[in-house]
Amino acid sequence: MKTDLEALVVRHTRRVPLPPGPAGDGQSGDGQSGDGAGMARRFDAALMAAGFKLSGDLLAALSRLDAQTVVSLAVRTLATVREMVGDHVRHNAYFIDFPRNVPDTFEFWMDCVRAAFSDPADRDKAETALSEGALDLLTLPTYGSYQHTYEQMLARHGELVASARDRVTVLHLGGDLETEATRLYLALGGSGTPLNEDDARDLAVLAEHCVHGPQPEQIPVREIRAVINRARLEAGGEPLLDTVTDVLRLACALAGGDVTLQEPTRFPAFPRRTRRALLGGLDRVVAGNPAKLADTGVHAERWKRLGERLHPHEYPRWPHAADVFAVARGDKPAPTPDARIEALLAAGDVLGAVELLATMPGRLFRALDRLLRMPLLPGEQEAVLTAAERTAKDVSGRVLLSVREHLANRAKPAAPDVEDAPDDRRAKRKSKAERNRPQRVFVNRRGRAWAAPETRGPVPAPVRERLTALLDAEVARRLPAEGRLLVDPDMLDVALPLSGRAAAGGFAVLPRGSRSRVEGEVLRFFMYWRQRGAMTDYDLSALMLSSGFDSPAWISFTNLRDGAGAHSGDITNAPEGASEFIDLRLGRFERTYVLPQVHIYGGEGFDYVEESFFGYMTRDPEQEGRPYEPHTVRMKSDLRGPGRVALPLVFQRNEDGTWTARWLHLYLTGSPAYNQVESSHVSVTALLRAFVDREYLTVGHLVELMAGRGAEVVRWDGSSPVAGDGRPVTYLGLERPDGLPEGTRTITPENLRDLIPV
Repeated sequence: MKTDLEALVVRHTRRVPLPPGPAGDGQSGDGQSGDGAGMARRFDAALMAAGFKLSGDLLAALSRLDAQTVVSLAVRTLATVREMVGDHVRHNAYFIDFPRNVPDTFEFWMDCVRAAFSDPADRDKAETALSEGALDLLTLPTYGSYQHTYEQMLARHGELVASARDRVTVLHLGGDLETEATRLYLALGGSGTPLNEDDARDLAVLAEHCVHGPQPEQIPVREIRAVINRARLEAGGEPLLDTVTDVLRLACALAGGDVTLQEPTRFPAFPRRTRRALLGGLDRVVAGNPAKLADTGVHAERWKRLGERLHPHEYPRWPHAADVFAVARGDKPAPTPDARIEALLAAGDVLGAVELLATMPGRLFRALDRLLRMPLLPGEQEAVLTAAERTAKDVSGRVLLSVREHLANRAKPAAPDVEDAPDDRRAKRKSKAERNRPQRVFVNRRGRAWAAPETRGPVPAPVRERLTALLDAEVARRLPAEGRLLVDPDMLDVALPLSGRAAAGGFAVLPRGSRSRVEGEVLRFFMYWRQRGAMTDYDLSALMLSSGFDSPAWISFTNLRDGAGAHSGDITNAPEGASEFIDLRLGRFERTYVLPQVHIYGGEGFDYVEESFFGYMTRDPEQEGRPYEPHTVRMKSDLRGPGRVALPLVFQRNEDGTWTARWLHLYLTGSPAYNQVESSHVSVTALLRAFVDREYLTVGHLVELMAGRGAEVVRWDGSSPVAGDGRPVTYLGLERPDGLPEGTRTITPENLRDLIPV
């Protein structure tokens, strides 16, 4: 448990908890027993091989400890950081000299066929296959499996030449493990935005450990509350329940199911103690406010399944709990709020619907677009806007920012009208209009994405401007109004994490919609997977498009070489794990977009395999090195999501020749098997085009709002320290550098959620 907590702290905070231990004697200075200083320097050198480094404070603190204590910490921390960047596994390449000497695709396939016929043991199988009309590449003995060992591959590659542009991630000095674990627990538990699946699992570990310690002052996200409630209940405490849905989420958490209520949960036979806790809590919620029964109908089927396990009829002392299940079965009327709102709108009672929505401010703001597109009388439109202005103070910061982002994407012009065009030109113009028609991008909580034409009518510009001003003013009111902001310019283009699946788990991963600079001439994608049981074939591909999203080309297992890059070769089975790479020389690249993607050709899905992840490296050509070098890794993203095609991010060439990465974190449904870039590029291109046109709210937007309230903004590149003058100091950057002023509040992508006002 101690090791797990320590790893959580390092991953989430880049701080290393200072371990207890005796002080070192510091006599020899050569790393011998008792010399913590020598061991700390060795630890620092080992970290640098993986692209990490100890801060000055951490190095000094470790130098004062006993050598054995430092060694134990080094072993644990090295394992953690190596896994963070994907260096905990062996990355072999099918073509041993990759990226050199990658053969022509057709010549390579013919070599595999010739090898099959040249070996008597394989010839009969090949001849039989040919007699039946086809020879499957996947059945050839030299196709799809490594033809050399990992050690043989390493021997063919020289050492990587160090570069000043190689990544160095600084690890900082933390407090003791208990203090750091509690601090992280309070940060995750009090988050104003939903957590992704990895962070939610980490929160569950921390909640169990910290259940008897300090608790978050507020838990605004209901899914997070369910995770904490499970820990409280299992420790014998009282869960925090104030809606009937809180009880349902808690039951899902206890069953190991989905607390977001997006996926069905199979409820087990709960112990009597758990049944009493759930029914008693449910009874107290409804007894305190019978109107909360109305929320039951939203998840009626789940309540019926849960009732079969809780047996509420056995507990007559909790009649209000029994009412919940009566509502779910339809035996007791309790219209849901949505049903009441729809009834009012269907009857044309807009003012009544607005009055009801005003009692639920979050729902009112989510319904603004729909209400304002209705054929309203002048008084009705003013009633909608007045209700929004009156209730904005009661809406969460995340909802305010989500609506603000939504409105920014509602300013796009509608598709041109082609109905009045001459007959001989109408079809051609209509086709062009359809291509240029604005698209809506839909992404569910787990990252599954699709695009559809924009069919909604416009929101009037004066109304949109009035609401935008309202939202900006309310968000600004909740942001810090004084102090100094030290801002890394690269942080300004990072999107705000307004949804739970805004970013996948991994290393140096940014929220969906973020932009980040790409440095280095060589861009190398890598993908690793290890199957759980069944034979599993994942394929790494790169789709390349022009500025008009046409002229598609690709690098994949069916096209191993392109003028700008090469593929490392196709691996079709990964019982011990397998890697694939794509190497691109950006200086030779003529197209505008590069979209790396991972296809499931066959076997286990992303959610089922033992492990799978994607990442990219950048380096200069003269650096050479192995196919995988940990300190050139810029990001590593876990592949865990629905569908059979993963789109982690897209690279875009700018007008000045520089490159930018735009973060997607998307999954497409795909086909059950045989997915490949050739068959999916049309739907992928349509989705990419819609995504590129979408605007995302970024850190830069909040910085502007804070500057408007009087905060001093300093664009800081870390080259010189900024002295404090007694005012609060906040640093915003992709990584926390060494040497910040004492007392600085640090915001990096790992805790970006803390920047969003509650």
